[in-house]
Amino acid sequence: MSDVKNVQGENTPGEIAAAFLKLGFVAFGGAVAHIAMMEEEFVRRRGWLTREDFVDRVGAVNLLPGPSSTEMAIYLGQLRGGFPGLLIAGAAFTLPSALMMCGLAWAYVRYGALSQIAGVLWGVKPVVVVLIAQAVWSLGKTVLKSRELTVIAAIVLGLAAVKVSTLPLLIGTGVAWIAANRFGAKPAAAGSLAAGASTAAGGAATFVAATTTGVFLYFLKIGALLFGSGYVLLAVLREDLVTKLHWLSEAQLLDGIAVSQATPGPFFTVVTFLGYVLSGWRGAGLATLGMFVPAFTYVAVTAGVLPRLRKSPTASVFLDGVNAAAVALMAFVGFQFARAALVTPLAAAIAVVSAALAFRLKVKLRAERPHCVSATNDSDVRCAGLPTLRSFAIRQEPDRSG
Repeated sequence: MSDVKNVQGENTPGEIAAAFLKLGFVAFGGAVAHIAMMEEEFVRRRGWLTREDFVDRVGAVNLLPGPSSTEMAIYLGQLRGGFPGLLIAGAAFTLPSALMMCGLAWAYVRYGALSQIAGVLWGVKPVVVVLIAQAVWSLGKTVLKSRELTVIAAIVLGLAAVKVSTLPLLIGTGVAWIAANRFGAKPAAAGSLAAGASTAAGGAATFVAATTTGVFLYFLKIGALLFGSGYVLLAVLREDLVTKLHWLSEAQLLDGIAVSQATPGPFFTVVTFLGYVLSGWRGAGLATLGMFVPAFTYVAVTAGVLPRLRKSPTASVFLDGVNAAAVALMAFVGFQFARAALVTPLAAAIAVVSAALAFRLKVKLRAERPHCVSATNDSDVRCAGLPTLRSFAIRQEPDRSG
């Protein structure tokens, strides 16, 4: 691996802060676009590291739970400025979006009942449903690369429908897919293993009251354990906050998603909005802290070993299983949101028009698609994103960067 150009100078903290603060204000488009912008800024323009190093680290952060573009920003800050750089980069990249979401949450709580605001949010919800459908379609074609993985996804969809816990189901499917590959189990057997693992893990779940402390502990758990994209996050939030804990209504969660589409930065800052709705300013701050502290911790602890771990065949198999489960869960939550949002002919018409734009004209709304970069050889690439869903190999497209 090429040496990383991380020589520190007197202005390194200020340089890191300015670079990532700018990204935090302009990084629309989700994790895929974020990573592309980081490559342009830090590889091509600033020369902090080589493209080979950057690609290797994109694959590495995909092994971590949590928001991958934020973890990539934290990782780059650590490479450039050590532990202080890690803190500066992550905070600078995340804070603009979190502050915007907090302000929008305040306006929502204060004025959301007004007919004008309610009308805007009502019109955006069908578009959110289309974005989820677009992500499922695009990513399913890439992730479900074998009949066995397709069967696994179908089993996960059925388990989700009978209310098997989402977060343990994700991790359990990854573990089950490792067992299926190692011991030659059939997909149905792998599905049974996934159900058993998820049930066992689900039994350990702790549900707490909607106090400020409870809000912090809940989002800390999610930030520490969630593999997958922002849309998989939505599946977890819906299951927990709407169905089980009854902290939020379906409409409030959909409103939070709709508002989040208008802000730059990591999609996971939707938790700032939800935290404010649940418990005011303190809830917003603690929800954000809980969601993102694990990302800082994981990068700080694993920065030295993560590039080597990425090359582990077992890790790759685990992520294949997680990816298949995530696509199924995205499809399930999309169906549930569609039932809540497409309740009138006008809403259905908005969804149809949005779908035509998204699928036929390839309008880049805020849906995230795989961001593919060279991996270990010239014929394959590594993709970051299921919206941030993890790593899998597809055929490399020609480099159009010039």
